[in-house]
Amino acid sequence: MLRAAKRAQHPHLKALPEFLLPVHPYRSCSRRWMSVRPEERQSTAHSDAPSRKKVTIQQLQQMRAAGKPIAMLTAYDYPTARACEAHGVDITLVGDSLAQVCLGYDDTTRLTLDEMLHHIRAVARGSRTPLLVADMPFGTYHTGPEDAIRNAVRMVREGGAEAVKIEGGLEVVETVQRLTRIGIPVVAHVGLMPQRHVMLSGFRAQGRDAASAVDVLRCALALEDAGAFAMVLEAIPHALGTYITKRLQRAFTIGIGAGAGTDGQVLVWDDMVGTWHGHQAKFVRRFADVKGEVEKGVKGYVEAVRERTFPASSESYGMPKEEWERFEQLAERLQNGHR
Repeated sequence: MLRAAKRAQHPHLKALPEFLLPVHPYRSCSRRWMSVRPEERQSTAHSDAPSRKKVTIQQLQQMRAAGKPIAMLTAYDYPTARACEAHGVDITLVGDSLAQVCLGYDDTTRLTLDEMLHHIRAVARGSRTPLLVADMPFGTYHTGPEDAIRNAVRMVREGGAEAVKIEGGLEVVETVQRLTRIGIPVVAHVGLMPQRHVMLSGFRAQGRDAASAVDVLRCALALEDAGAFAMVLEAIPHALGTYITKRLQRAFTIGIGAGAGTDGQVLVWDDMVGTWHGHQAKFVRRFADVKGEVEKGVKGYVEAVRERTFPASSESYGMPKEEWERFEQLAERLQNGHR
Protein backbone atom coordinates (compact mmCIF):
# COMPACT_ATOMS: atom_id res chain seq x y z
CA MET A 1 0.00 0.00 0.00
CA LEU A 2 2.81 2.37 0.91
CA ARG A 3 4.61 1.81 -2.39
CA ALA A 4 1.35 2.14 -4.37
CA ALA A 5 0.66 5.42 -2.63
CA LYS A 6 4.13 6.64 -3.49
CA ARG A 7 3.59 5.85 -7.16
CA ALA A 8 0.31 7.78 -7.13
CA GLN A 9 1.83 10.80 -5.36
CA HIS A 10 5.03 10.86 -7.42
CA PRO A 11 4.40 9.90 -11.08
CA HIS A 12 8.13 9.99 -11.87
CA LEU A 13 8.51 6.81 -9.75
CA LYS A 14 6.27 4.73 -12.01
CA ALA A 15 9.12 3.67 -14.24
CA LEU A 16 11.21 2.31 -11.35
CA PRO A 17 11.20 -1.39 -10.36
CA GLU A 18 9.37 -1.94 -7.10
CA PHE A 19 12.50 -2.95 -5.17
CA LEU A 20 14.11 0.44 -5.92
CA LEU A 21 11.32 2.44 -4.35
CA PRO A 22 12.35 4.13 -1.07
CA VAL A 23 11.28 2.31 2.08
CA HIS A 24 11.05 5.46 4.22
CA PRO A 25 8.64 8.29 3.38
CA TYR A 26 9.81 9.95 0.19
CA ARG A 27 9.67 13.49 1.55
CA SER A 28 12.23 12.74 4.27
CA CYS A 29 15.04 11.45 2.09
CA SER A 30 16.32 14.80 0.91
CA ARG A 31 16.61 16.25 4.40
CA ARG A 32 16.97 13.57 7.06
CA TRP A 33 19.88 11.88 5.37
CA MET A 34 22.03 14.92 4.65
CA SER A 35 25.37 14.91 6.53
CA VAL A 36 25.58 18.71 6.28
CA ARG A 37 22.25 20.52 6.46
CA PRO A 38 21.25 24.14 6.07
CA GLU A 39 21.13 25.92 9.40
CA GLU A 40 17.68 25.98 10.94
CA ARG A 41 16.89 29.60 11.66
CA GLN A 42 14.92 30.21 14.82
CA SER A 43 12.70 33.18 15.33
CA THR A 44 13.73 35.63 18.02
CA ALA A 45 10.72 34.60 20.09
CA HIS A 46 11.88 30.97 20.24
CA SER A 47 15.61 31.62 20.60
CA ASP A 48 17.32 31.13 23.95
CA ALA A 49 19.78 33.95 23.21
CA PRO A 50 18.53 37.43 24.09
CA SER A 51 17.99 39.60 21.02
CA ARG A 52 20.30 42.57 20.48
CA LYS A 53 19.79 45.74 18.56
CA LYS A 54 22.06 46.49 15.65
CA VAL A 55 25.30 48.08 16.88
CA THR A 56 25.81 51.52 15.36
CA ILE A 57 28.58 54.09 15.51
CA GLN A 58 26.35 56.30 17.63
CA GLN A 59 25.78 53.46 20.07
CA LEU A 60 29.53 52.85 20.32
CA GLN A 61 30.13 56.53 20.99
CA GLN A 62 27.51 56.35 23.73
CA MET A 63 29.32 53.38 25.23
CA ARG A 64 32.50 55.42 25.29
CA ALA A 65 30.73 58.33 26.98
CA ALA A 66 29.27 55.96 29.58
CA GLY A 67 32.65 54.35 30.24
CA LYS A 68 31.46 50.95 29.01
CA PRO A 69 34.36 49.09 27.33
CA ILE A 70 33.90 48.06 23.69
CA ALA A 71 34.70 44.48 22.64
CA MET A 72 36.09 44.01 19.13
CA LEU A 73 37.12 40.61 17.74
CA THR A 74 38.37 39.46 14.37
CA ALA A 75 36.48 36.96 12.24
CA TYR A 76 37.37 35.53 8.86
CA ASP A 77 34.58 33.08 8.03
CA TYR A 78 30.93 32.29 8.68
CA PRO A 79 31.41 30.11 11.83
CA THR A 80 33.53 32.69 13.66
CA ALA A 81 31.16 35.43 12.51
CA ARG A 82 28.28 33.50 14.04
CA ALA A 83 30.22 33.30 17.31
CA CYS A 84 30.68 37.08 17.31
CA GLU A 85 26.99 37.49 16.57
CA ALA A 86 25.83 35.14 19.31
CA HIS A 87 28.13 36.03 22.18
CA GLY A 88 28.00 39.80 22.57
CA VAL A 89 30.85 41.16 20.43
CA ASP A 90 30.32 44.85 19.61
CA ILE A 91 32.54 45.14 16.51
CA THR A 92 33.49 42.31 14.18
CA LEU A 93 36.72 43.03 12.32
CA VAL A 94 37.65 41.19 9.14
CA GLY A 95 41.34 41.75 9.75
CA ASP A 96 44.07 41.40 7.16
CA SER A 97 45.65 39.00 9.65
CA LEU A 98 43.59 36.42 7.75
CA ALA A 99 46.55 36.41 5.33
CA GLN A 100 48.55 34.49 7.92
CA VAL A 101 46.03 32.66 10.08
CA CYS A 102 43.74 31.53 7.24
CA LEU A 103 45.68 31.64 3.98
CA GLY A 104 49.17 30.73 5.18
CA TYR A 105 50.97 33.79 3.81
CA ASP A 106 54.16 35.04 5.45
CA ASP A 107 52.68 38.44 6.24
CA THR A 108 49.66 40.63 5.61
CA THR A 109 51.13 42.40 2.58
CA ARG A 110 50.43 39.34 0.38
CA LEU A 111 46.66 39.62 0.80
CA THR A 112 44.73 40.78 -2.28
CA LEU A 113 41.54 42.79 -2.40
CA ASP A 114 39.65 39.92 -4.07
CA GLU A 115 40.71 37.56 -1.28
CA MET A 116 39.59 40.09 1.31
CA LEU A 117 36.23 40.51 -0.41
CA HIS A 118 35.66 36.75 -0.31
CA HIS A 119 36.13 36.71 3.46
CA ILE A 120 34.14 39.87 4.13
CA ARG A 121 31.15 38.34 2.36
CA ALA A 122 31.40 35.17 4.46
CA VAL A 123 31.58 37.16 7.70
CA ALA A 124 28.77 39.49 6.65
CA ARG A 125 26.46 36.50 6.25
CA GLY A 126 27.05 35.44 9.85
CA SER A 127 27.68 38.64 11.81
CA ARG A 128 24.73 40.99 11.46
CA THR A 129 24.36 42.69 14.84
CA PRO A 130 27.95 43.84 15.52
CA LEU A 131 29.33 46.71 13.46
CA LEU A 132 31.26 45.10 10.60
CA VAL A 133 34.67 46.65 9.92
CA ALA A 134 37.18 45.38 7.36
CA ASP A 135 40.86 46.11 6.86
CA MET A 136 41.87 47.69 3.58
CA PRO A 137 44.62 45.37 2.27
CA PHE A 138 48.13 46.61 1.60
CA GLY A 139 48.30 48.50 -1.70
CA THR A 140 44.59 49.32 -1.93
CA TYR A 141 44.87 52.85 -0.52
CA HIS A 142 48.54 53.79 -0.75
CA THR A 143 48.53 55.22 -4.29
CA GLY A 144 46.09 57.99 -3.48
CA PRO A 145 42.54 58.86 -2.44
CA GLU A 146 40.98 57.93 -5.79
CA ASP A 147 42.19 54.34 -5.62
CA ALA A 148 41.28 54.18 -1.95
CA ILE A 149 37.72 55.33 -2.68
CA ARG A 150 37.34 52.87 -5.55
CA ASN A 151 38.53 49.95 -3.43
CA ALA A 152 36.63 50.96 -0.31
CA VAL A 153 33.42 51.20 -2.33
CA ARG A 154 33.98 47.61 -3.47
CA MET A 155 34.46 46.49 0.13
CA VAL A 156 31.18 48.14 1.13
CA ARG A 157 29.10 47.29 -1.93
CA GLU A 158 30.44 43.83 -2.85
CA GLY A 159 31.63 42.67 0.54
CA GLY A 160 29.09 44.15 2.93
CA ALA A 161 31.56 46.01 5.16
CA GLU A 162 30.05 48.88 7.14
CA ALA A 163 33.37 50.63 7.76
CA VAL A 164 36.98 50.26 6.65
CA LYS A 165 40.19 50.31 8.67
CA ILE A 166 43.36 51.99 7.39
CA GLU A 167 46.89 51.77 8.79
CA GLY A 168 48.89 54.98 8.62
CA GLY A 169 49.61 58.41 10.00
CA LEU A 170 49.76 61.88 8.51
CA GLU A 171 50.25 60.48 5.00
CA VAL A 172 46.73 58.98 4.94
CA VAL A 173 44.91 62.00 6.38
CA GLU A 174 43.66 63.15 2.96
CA THR A 175 42.46 59.62 2.16
CA VAL A 176 40.51 59.48 5.42
CA GLN A 177 38.98 62.89 4.66
CA ARG A 178 37.87 61.82 1.19
CA LEU A 179 36.40 58.53 2.37
CA THR A 180 34.42 60.06 5.21
CA ARG A 181 33.25 62.85 2.92
CA ILE A 182 31.50 60.34 0.65
CA GLY A 183 30.00 58.48 3.59
CA ILE A 184 32.39 55.58 4.20
CA PRO A 185 33.22 55.41 7.93
CA VAL A 186 36.92 54.96 8.72
CA VAL A 187 38.74 53.36 11.63
CA ALA A 188 42.32 54.63 11.82
CA HIS A 189 45.23 52.47 12.99
CA VAL A 190 48.37 53.96 14.58
CA GLY A 191 51.29 52.70 16.63
CA LEU A 192 52.60 49.37 15.38
CA MET A 193 51.38 48.93 11.80
CA PRO A 194 51.82 45.29 10.70
CA GLN A 195 51.65 46.20 6.99
CA ARG A 196 54.89 48.16 7.54
CA HIS A 197 56.75 45.59 9.65
CA VAL A 198 59.71 45.49 7.26
CA MET A 199 60.27 49.25 7.49
CA LEU A 200 59.79 49.05 11.27
CA SER A 201 62.37 46.22 11.50
CA GLY A 202 59.84 43.77 12.83
CA PHE A 203 56.76 43.75 14.99
CA ARG A 204 58.08 46.09 17.68
CA ALA A 205 56.27 48.29 20.15
CA GLN A 206 56.12 51.93 19.12
CA GLY A 207 56.14 55.23 21.02
CA ARG A 208 58.50 54.07 23.73
CA ASP A 209 60.48 57.32 23.85
CA ALA A 210 59.18 60.86 24.12
CA ALA A 211 59.76 61.87 20.50
CA SER A 212 58.12 58.80 18.96
CA ALA A 213 55.26 58.99 21.47
CA VAL A 214 54.55 62.56 20.32
CA ASP A 215 54.56 61.31 16.71
CA VAL A 216 51.90 58.71 17.54
CA LEU A 217 49.82 61.35 19.34
CA ARG A 218 50.14 63.81 16.45
CA CYS A 219 48.94 61.16 13.99
CA ALA A 220 46.00 60.19 16.17
CA LEU A 221 44.83 63.80 16.55
CA ALA A 222 45.17 64.50 12.82
CA LEU A 223 43.26 61.35 11.86
CA GLU A 224 40.45 62.26 14.25
CA ASP A 225 40.27 65.72 12.67
CA ALA A 226 40.14 64.03 9.25
CA GLY A 227 36.98 62.20 10.28
CA ALA A 228 38.03 58.82 11.67
CA PHE A 229 35.33 57.70 14.11
CA ALA A 230 37.59 55.20 15.89
CA MET A 231 41.28 54.55 16.41
CA VAL A 232 43.12 51.26 16.85
CA LEU A 233 46.18 51.77 19.05
CA GLU A 234 48.58 48.85 18.66
CA ALA A 235 51.65 47.98 20.73
CA ILE A 236 52.28 51.28 22.49
CA PRO A 237 52.98 51.99 26.18
CA HIS A 238 49.84 51.74 28.32
CA ALA A 239 50.32 55.31 29.60
CA LEU A 240 50.38 56.59 26.02
CA GLY A 241 47.27 54.58 25.16
CA THR A 242 45.42 56.13 28.08
CA TYR A 243 46.67 59.63 27.25
CA ILE A 244 45.59 59.46 23.60
CA THR A 245 42.19 58.11 24.65
CA LYS A 246 41.67 61.12 26.91
CA ARG A 247 42.90 63.61 24.31
CA LEU A 248 40.60 62.46 21.52
CA GLN A 249 37.30 64.31 21.49
CA ARG A 250 35.08 62.18 19.24
CA ALA A 251 36.93 59.05 18.14
CA PHE A 252 36.92 56.13 20.55
CA THR A 253 40.05 54.02 20.92
CA ILE A 254 40.46 50.26 20.56
CA GLY A 255 43.62 48.92 22.10
CA ILE A 256 45.68 45.90 21.19
CA GLY A 257 48.75 45.96 23.37
CA ALA A 258 47.96 49.53 24.48
CA GLY A 259 46.88 48.88 28.06
CA ALA A 260 43.51 48.85 29.80
CA GLY A 261 42.92 52.60 29.58
CA THR A 262 41.56 52.57 26.03
CA ASP A 263 37.84 52.63 25.23
CA GLY A 264 37.88 49.02 24.07
CA GLN A 265 40.04 46.06 23.13
CA VAL A 266 40.57 43.84 20.10
CA LEU A 267 42.24 40.46 19.66
CA VAL A 268 42.85 38.19 16.72
CA TRP A 269 40.45 35.24 16.89
CA ASP A 270 43.19 32.62 16.55
CA ASP A 271 45.21 34.22 19.34
CA MET A 272 42.15 34.42 21.57
CA VAL A 273 41.11 30.76 21.17
CA GLY A 274 44.65 29.38 21.09
CA THR A 275 44.77 27.98 17.55
CA TRP A 276 47.63 30.14 16.26
CA HIS A 277 50.88 28.17 16.28
CA GLY A 278 53.20 31.10 15.55
CA HIS A 279 54.73 33.74 17.79
CA GLN A 280 52.54 34.91 20.65
CA ALA A 281 52.80 38.64 21.32
CA LYS A 282 53.10 39.92 24.88
CA PHE A 283 49.60 41.40 24.81
CA VAL A 284 47.88 38.16 23.78
CA ARG A 285 45.80 36.28 26.32
CA ARG A 286 44.40 32.89 25.31
CA PHE A 287 40.87 32.56 26.60
CA ALA A 288 40.38 29.01 25.29
CA ASP A 289 42.44 26.00 24.22
CA VAL A 290 40.74 25.14 20.95
CA LYS A 291 44.02 23.82 19.54
CA GLY A 292 44.14 21.18 22.28
CA GLU A 293 40.54 20.16 21.65
CA VAL A 294 41.14 19.95 17.90
CA GLU A 295 44.20 17.75 18.45
CA LYS A 296 42.22 15.51 20.78
CA GLY A 297 39.34 15.24 18.32
CA VAL A 298 41.44 14.50 15.23
CA LYS A 299 43.58 11.90 17.00
CA GLY A 300 40.46 10.25 18.43
CA TYR A 301 38.84 10.11 15.01
CA VAL A 302 41.90 8.61 13.30
CA GLU A 303 42.25 6.01 16.05
CA ALA A 304 38.58 5.01 15.80
CA VAL A 305 38.87 4.64 12.03
CA ARG A 306 42.00 2.50 12.34
CA GLU A 307 40.34 0.26 14.94
CA ARG A 308 37.07 0.08 12.97
CA THR A 309 35.12 1.29 15.97
CA PHE A 310 33.74 4.12 13.86
CA PRO A 311 31.09 4.04 12.58
CA ALA A 312 29.20 1.93 15.10
CA SER A 313 26.00 0.12 14.17
CA SER A 314 24.00 2.96 15.71
CA GLU A 315 25.74 5.33 13.29
CA SER A 316 24.90 3.25 10.21
CA TYR A 317 21.75 2.79 8.12
CA GLY A 318 19.85 -0.48 8.05
CA MET A 319 17.80 -2.29 5.42
CA PRO A 320 14.76 -4.55 5.84
CA LYS A 321 15.78 -8.22 5.83
CA GLU A 322 13.45 -9.16 2.97
CA GLU A 323 14.82 -6.33 0.84
CA TRP A 324 18.39 -7.45 1.47
CA GLU A 325 17.54 -11.02 0.50
CA ARG A 326 15.91 -9.74 -2.66
CA PHE A 327 18.98 -7.61 -3.37
CA GLU A 328 21.22 -10.67 -3.05
CA GLN A 329 19.07 -12.53 -5.58
CA LEU A 330 19.19 -9.64 -8.04
CA ALA A 331 22.90 -9.17 -7.52
CA GLU A 332 23.52 -12.89 -8.18
CA ARG A 333 21.50 -12.66 -11.42
CA LEU A 334 23.55 -9.61 -12.41
CA GLN A 335 26.78 -11.50 -11.69
CA ASN A 336 25.63 -14.42 -13.85
CA GLY A 337 25.01 -12.08 -16.76
CA HIS A 338 21.25 -11.76 -16.46
CA ARG A 339 19.88 -8.27 -16.67
